Amino acid sequence: MATEAAPAEAPPHAAGARLPRRAAVVVFLAFGFAYFLSALLRAVTATLSPVLVETFGLSAQSLGLLGGAYFAGFALMQWPLGHALDRWGPRPVVLALLSLAVLGCLAFALAQGFAGLLAARFLIGVGVSACLMAALTGYRRWFDAAAQLRANAWMLMTGSLGMVASTLPVQWLLPLTGWRALFVMLAALVALAMGLIAWRVPAVPRSANPSASAAAGQGAVWRHPVLRRLAALAFFSYGGLVAMQTLWAAPWMTQVLGYGAEQAAQGLFWINLSMLATFWTWGWVQPALLRRGFGAQRLIAWGLPLSFVLLAIIIVAGSHLSTLGYGMFCLYCVACSFVTLAQPAVGLSVAPALAGRALTAVNLLIFLGVFAVQWGIGLLIDGLQGAGLDTLAAYRAAFAVFLLCCVAAYLRFLWGWRGGAGDNPV
Repeated sequence: MATEAAPAEAPPHAAGARLPRRAAVVVFLAFGFAYFLSALLRAVTATLSPVLVETFGLSAQSLGLLGGAYFAGFALMQWPLGHALDRWGPRPVVLALLSLAVLGCLAFALAQGFAGLLAARFLIGVGVSACLMAALTGYRRWFDAAAQLRANAWMLMTGSLGMVASTLPVQWLLPLTGWRALFVMLAALVALAMGLIAWRVPAVPRSANPSASAAAGQGAVWRHPVLRRLAALAFFSYGGLVAMQTLWAAPWMTQVLGYGAEQAAQGLFWINLSMLATFWTWGWVQPALLRRGFGAQRLIAWGLPLSFVLLAIIIVAGSHLSTLGYGMFCLYCVACSFVTLAQPAVGLSVAPALAGRALTAVNLLIFLGVFAVQWGIGLLIDGLQGAGLDTLAAYRAAFAVFLLCCVAAYLRFLWGWRGGAGDNPV
């Protein structure tokens, strides 16, 4: 992951300078711990969904809205976040926002009703919105291209580790601590991550920041052909992957497959563990694939259709997959991992001075997609059940609509990719 040491005359924190190996590893670990907690907070509502439904009497629509509130707050920050990262650098931006995540965790622990839960989840989403983007923006300055691809995959691996921690470990902790005390502990861990970042992540001197205006830089990013062709995939396929991992896989297992709460937590555990292993593998193989001419867009074009086939099998099989249900979701999520290459592809296609804005533009699309898919599936399920469909038919129809959106987004990408100048190096 790390790169060769920078020349003595270029300080490691200078704009565009490469960090020495030891410093790069330490920076990665500091950012990785924060992103681990961000992913845990993102996914924990799936594990807590049975107890939250029981405690507050939430409907499918309310549950989807609660899960989506995190992503709405997250998405809202992406537009100003990109400019802030390019202007002030990763460290001060992520520290300022993580302080809001601490407050959000405490507010969630103290919530007495659905409105309080919703507001706290929104605040948590705002607070952790820079965890991955700050890291990737720093890596764009401090790592070479191959190291950036590896670091991107391994950051996603730490996120998967956070999602693993949000499943069975949380389920085991609940009888001992309760969900309210759990969020107080998470607030303390976020504060610890802030201390590590403040201590070990280098600052970016103000003079090293780009002078271009925010509007001009943002416009150049949104007009970029790589972002345009990947936009719909980021919204539906990448956003949908996160929506399934963090919410709808669990209700499918409980409502369609008949799993109990602990069985569903076990299923989520294996889904997230499989993603952890997948991203660990991507981190090792991506630099080698890049050297051999296999760019990110080519891999997306070849690999992503498998996820559509697997989701179709899940939908058609329905309750008949009760013994293999979580295994099929594991395979589906692993196949979806091809779409995660979209973010580094966009980041590496622009100049380092625009990296923050380019990466957060993709993130904005992803998390708007997560919010839309999480809430949209809930709305469809409630609406279809209200129209007289049973639970199985309502879930199948809602998931089928999601699948059609993903296929349409893929066809849009494929048309733009083949119609352009071919695959670029990423």
